[in-house]
Amino acid sequence: MALTIGIPRESDAGETRVALIPNIAERMLKSVDGIEFLVEAGAGDTAFHSDADFEDAGCRIADREEVFGADLIAKVGPPSGEEIALMHEGQVVAGFLRPLDDPGLARSLAEKGVTSLAMELVPRISRAQKMDALSAMSSLGGYRATILAADRLPKFFPLLTTAAGTIRPANVLVLGAGVAGLQAIATAKRLGAKVFGYDIRDATREEIESLGAKFVELEIDVGDQEDEGGYARELEREKQERQPELLQPHIADADVVITTALIPGRPAPLLIREEAVEAMAPGSVIVDLAAPNGGNCAYTRTGETVVEHEVTILGPTNLPADMPVHASQLYAKTITSLIEEFVEDGTFTPDFDDEIFDGACLTHDGSVHNERVRDMLSQEA
Repeated sequence: MALTIGIPRESDAGETRVALIPNIAERMLKSVDGIEFLVEAGAGDTAFHSDADFEDAGCRIADREEVFGADLIAKVGPPSGEEIALMHEGQVVAGFLRPLDDPGLARSLAEKGVTSLAMELVPRISRAQKMDALSAMSSLGGYRATILAADRLPKFFPLLTTAAGTIRPANVLVLGAGVAGLQAIATAKRLGAKVFGYDIRDATREEIESLGAKFVELEIDVGDQEDEGGYARELEREKQERQPELLQPHIADADVVITTALIPGRPAPLLIREEAVEAMAPGSVIVDLAAPNGGNCAYTRTGETVVEHEVTILGPTNLPADMPVHASQLYAKTITSLIEEFVEDGTFTPDFDDEIFDGACLTHDGSVHNERVRDMLSQEA
C-alpha cells in the first residue's frame, strides 16, 4: 500500500499558505515510490493553486475527514483541537507546531499517540539547510516588513535629486540581525534608504556591513551572545535594562525602525521604551516582528496597528501569509525535503539515530520527545 500524505486546508485565521504546491507534488510523485497525496478541497485556493491544478499534478482531492485519516499530515500551522480529534494513533504530522510557545500542544499530540515533527526544531546543520522552513519564512517576513514600512512612511526611502530640490534618504534602523533582520536590511538598501543594523552578537557586524549598512555599537559589554544554534542568548537583567537606554538616540534619528529580536519560548525583549517613541519624528514608523511574543516596543499590540506620539507602530503576526505564492513554494520545498529524508518504499520510518529526525521530533509513541518541551511541561504541572 502507498503512504498517504494529507494536505489539509489551514484553519488558522488569516493563514493563506498551503503545505504543498502542485509542481512540487508532481516532482515528488515521480521521484519517490509508493506515496499518494490527498489534498483537501480548496486547500490551495488562497495561495492561487486550484483543485484542478493539484489533480493535474497527480494528487487526489478529498474531504477533510479523509485527509486527516492519512498516514502523514503536512501542515503549515499547528493543528487545532478539532483537527487533533480527527487524528489517530501512529499517525505522523509535520508543520510549524510552536513547541516552545505552546508546549501544551505537544501534550495533546502525545496523548493521541501521534509522531510529530516541528519545523522550528529542525537543527541548523548543513545537511538540513534544505529543510530550514524557519529561515525561509523569516526571510519573507523581513522583506515584507520593509515594504510595509515604506508604504506607511510619509517620505521617500531613496535619495532623490529633483528640479525642486534634493530629498535626503530615509534612515532605517534594524534591530536584530538574524535571517529576518538581514533581509530587512538588504531590502531597505535596495529601496535606497540609509540603513543601520544592531545586534547583541558582535559576530553579525560583518554580515550587516556586507549588505551596505552601518553597524550600531553600544557601550555595553555583552560578551558572547550567540548560542550553539546561532541564535541570540538572553541578556542579563542589568544589561537588558541598559540596552533600550543606549539605543534611544539611534531610534530617535530613525525614520523607520524594524525590530526582529525574539528568543523562542520567552517574552520578546523590550528594546523601544515609551520615551524612545516619543523622541521619534512625527510620521515615523516601527514594524515589530516580535509582536507574537509581546513585541520589542512598549506600544506594540499583537496583530494591530497603533499610532502613539504620531508614530505608527505595526505588530504583524504572520507576514509570510501576505505573500502566499512564494511562501507556499518555499515552505513546500522544505517540508517535502524533510519527509523525503525518512520515506523509503512507501514507508515513513522514524530514525532517532539521525540528528535531523531526533532534533525535529516533538512527540513519539505516546510521549513528548523534546527535552526542553518536557521540562516546560513539568514546570507547568
